[in-house]
Amino acid sequence: MLNRTDLAIESHMQAVGEGVTVNEKDYHGITITEVIVETDIAAKRISKPKGRYVAIKATELLHDTEVYLDVCSLLAKTITELSDRHNDILVAGLGNRDITPDALGPEVVSRVFVTNHIKEQLKYDFVEKLGRVSAIAPGVLGTTGMETSEIIRGVANEKKPDLIIAVDAFAASDANNISTTIQVSDSGLIPGGGVGNRRNAINEETLGVPVIAIGVPTVVDADILSGGRWKGESLVVTPKDIDIVIDRAAKTIANGINMAAHPELTIEEIESYVG
Repeated sequence: MLNRTDLAIESHMQAVGEGVTVNEKDYHGITITEVIVETDIAAKRISKPKGRYVAIKATELLHDTEVYLDVCSLLAKTITELSDRHNDILVAGLGNRDITPDALGPEVVSRVFVTNHIKEQLKYDFVEKLGRVSAIAPGVLGTTGMETSEIIRGVANEKKPDLIIAVDAFAASDANNISTTIQVSDSGLIPGGGVGNRRNAINEETLGVPVIAIGVPTVVDADILSGGRWKGESLVVTPKDIDIVIDRAAKTIANGINMAAHPELTIEEIESYVG
């Protein structure tokens, strides 16, 4: 049985076999690993849908401004490479904003430079240079009574975006990936999949719109940390500085999305508008 993880690179390492291609490169000390799941057999073996998964790992992301700026740029580049549709983007921030390790999605939404309303109302030259971006934080089943996928699908049917970017907190099987690794994929995601609480899939098949999924691991299984010696109730563990982790991860992902959606703006301009 695979360890609980949302990261394709971890799943592949736990079940190596044919049908998966892995490419790795380095950019100024940042490791970029692309995992391409090519066959249905491989997808079943590693419990990840077919598609491309790009992991951007930067050990100093929390502490180094230059690294943060590099990761923002790499993330924007990756989003652009995984989808050629950027004219009208809907960002969906998944998770529960009241539980810090699960608040990544809503925190990203609060930092995204949304422009749909501006594009509708104003026709200045500056506005014409902006991409069209909308954002929602649909909450969780326990507080809305609705599956997250149902809410996103309803908005997508009304809004008809070219692309949906779904952001969620992930689980890892390696504690070293918590707060340091951002995964981007073109296969969508299953909320709660990494912690055994799988909800309905959020992908092109269920929503009728291409979906890019972005996430950062914020928890790890206690049994993994204990080397299999944990005998208590199922438990996940998160860093003591999780509030800092969420803040930096949310800012990084949001600005990666902002740079992809508004390529004519610098990150300094974007941050001045978002605040």
